[in-house]
Amino acid sequence: MSQELGIDLTKVHHYRFADGEVGLSIDESVRGDDVYVIQPTCAPVNDNLMELLVMVDALRRASAARINLVMPYFGYARQDRKAKGREPISAKLVANLIEHAGAHRVLAADLHAGQIQGFFDIPVDHLLGVPLLASWFKRNVVKDASPDSIVVVSPDAGVVVRARKMATLLGADIAIVDKRRDHGKQNVSEVMEMIGADVKGRTCIIIDDMIDTAGTIVNAARALRDKGAEKVFCSATHGLFSGPAIERLKDPAVTGVVVTDTVPLPENKKLDKMTQVSMAPLFAEAIRRIHCESSVSSLFN
Repeated sequence: MSQELGIDLTKVHHYRFADGEVGLSIDESVRGDDVYVIQPTCAPVNDNLMELLVMVDALRRASAARINLVMPYFGYARQDRKAKGREPISAKLVANLIEHAGAHRVLAADLHAGQIQGFFDIPVDHLLGVPLLASWFKRNVVKDASPDSIVVVSPDAGVVVRARKMATLLGADIAIVDKRRDHGKQNVSEVMEMIGADVKGRTCIIIDDMIDTAGTIVNAARALRDKGAEKVFCSATHGLFSGPAIERLKDPAVTGVVVTDTVPLPENKKLDKMTQVSMAPLFAEAIRRIHCESSVSSLFN
């Protein structure tokens, strides 16, 4: 992002105490400055979140005029409601921590649920990854096929709005996987049935906000192949790829994997059939507009 904006990164010294405490010092004056802190709270989630909070506190105490958090991936976003009794709403807790630390604004990409913006009492700008992913599929998949041969697939009912947006951008049909989740276990789901467009002989694009352990999306890919789909691409804004995800995505049912770069991707988590689409230009333009106090939402018009 700094390269896109033509601005050098501020020098910051990070360190850890012997017991694991996070420490840092900002090596340049930020007094009266408009500061943008870029930090996805992906794995290790708690370390990255604590580092972010400590940095915000340091900037506030250093008299920065405005502290803007750029969070390409917002950790704890999946814990946005109580699915059963005696559960926390951790996304709200994290929002409170960020506000109390002293942040003035949050810039995030594809929150797990849009209503998380309401957990904050400070401005939140919400960037969307679907237009970028749709552009990649237009250039690399749809160009070699007619729109009638493409089906955008929602891996569960909660992703229908995102799938419909991509289907509109691609001029494609939409299908929905009826997924049943075992609420006693996290990251475990079972594909049940297919609803919507016929996928037989067609290229399917599964879209989600994130790929974590890849169980849901690979099960959906297998179900689509069983229904006669010719190719199945798995796509998401956030490629977390936790635990067995990479091994699962090697499944021959998956033709290709397309994610953005909101989460750093180490070499051991890359596959030959995997593509990363950069969101850096979009974030850079959003930062420029925020600083100049112009419209961010018009980026998607």
